[in-house]
Amino acid sequence: MKKWKIFYIICFFAVCLVPLAGLLLGQQETSAENRDLAELPALRTEEGLNREWLSQMGDYFQEHFAFRNELVTANALIQGKLLGVSTASGVIQGTDGWLYYKDSLEDYQGTDLLSERSLFNLAHTMGMTQRNLEARGVKFLFAVAPNKNSLYGEHMPYYYDFKVTEENNLKRLVSYLEAENVTYADLYGMFREREEVLYHMRDSHWNNQGAALAADKILNVLGKEHLSYEGDSFTVRRDFSGDLDQMLYPKAMTPEDEIYFDSGPNFTYVEEVESNFAPRVSTVSDGKTGSLVVYRDSFGNALLPFLADAYGAAYFSRGVPYQMTDVDTHQADTVMIVRAERFLPEMVQAPPAMEALPVNWQGEIGEKAEGGALDLAVKNQGLLKQISGRILPEYLQTDTEIYVRLDGNDIYEAFPMDAKLPEGTDDGGFCLYIPGEKLLPDGSLAEVFVKNGDALELIHKEIIKEEVQQ
Repeated sequence: MKKWKIFYIICFFAVCLVPLAGLLLGQQETSAENRDLAELPALRTEEGLNREWLSQMGDYFQEHFAFRNELVTANALIQGKLLGVSTASGVIQGTDGWLYYKDSLEDYQGTDLLSERSLFNLAHTMGMTQRNLEARGVKFLFAVAPNKNSLYGEHMPYYYDFKVTEENNLKRLVSYLEAENVTYADLYGMFREREEVLYHMRDSHWNNQGAALAADKILNVLGKEHLSYEGDSFTVRRDFSGDLDQMLYPKAMTPEDEIYFDSGPNFTYVEEVESNFAPRVSTVSDGKTGSLVVYRDSFGNALLPFLADAYGAAYFSRGVPYQMTDVDTHQADTVMIVRAERFLPEMVQAPPAMEALPVNWQGEIGEKAEGGALDLAVKNQGLLKQISGRILPEYLQTDTEIYVRLDGNDIYEAFPMDAKLPEGTDDGGFCLYIPGEKLLPDGSLAEVFVKNGDALELIHKEIIKEEVQQ
């Protein structure tokens, strides 16, 4: 064999062994992806020899080998710059340097959209939440942060241009929210009227100027006095790193411009936090009045300072389902729910954990059928008990309301929801939350009603009891 062939083979295997050698020498990489990495598996477990050790070790090596991020970045640069495609499963490589979150693709193309019943479920849940809070003297507002490609879709790749419909989930939801009289801040309409680009090119979220305008819109809808940053002076610094950029090019990110307003906002964190994406953030603002509770997702990172500046005290939570006991804990006079457009389907599956109020029903109660509900269950949800189930399709119309009577006494309206099932979702789900003492220890009689007109119709009876976890 010629010497150059031997040298080539040696070099080839040497290069292949570099990641392993680096790992053995303690050079481990952390992933830029927002997930937990595989842990180093044990050869023996409490049950004896770990028969899955080899496959687990393979997963561990795949995610921790040395120079992983450099190699991932190199591959991404070749694929992205030369071929115009993304190597990250959650990222879409757009034109002119734009990146998009792939989770928003179905909504962008109008495929696999929410059913009309699901849209009613979400809007009616927001309406029920608002009416419950207003009965306690608390203001409520709902807002949706638009997907980046809903506003700036001109940079999406040409092979995603085909759309089944222009009527996506958010556009279809608005009429349902109006029917429920939900206090709604139309951020999509506000952004569409602006000429400037208010989202980052290489991140899935709005920039600080976009967040300031969103906060201005929200606070104006509520009639809350606040400082508006419209036309305020600002400084531009190229120091922002995008989440999509980090996922795609962890070792070759391109810094973007970010806007910093010269006059604020001004507020103080109650506890030390690493970032605004912390699960719970409390703030105070001197000289301001009111107490605010906000349930939000990552769009709240840039939004938080502008809302915190407007209220004397504010509490921001990423917990799901929304624990409405926060309202009492923080003595809030205002509650906001601000959620990304791409998460609307998830919202329909997780109504707020809010104690149901008894309904003073004076109308007719009839009996339609038996066995019209499935999967009735009781489980703990914070300080409350959740009763959930599903209504059979033949008893549901688009705007059917669902009620539950316990032990022949109080009647409660349940949140309509999409029940999550192994095979998908069912838009005939429902749940309600009550204090545990309202259920009898040996089981309570639950009667399920539907309301499609002026009367309640009984469709199901069942003894329910919380299952004891083994």
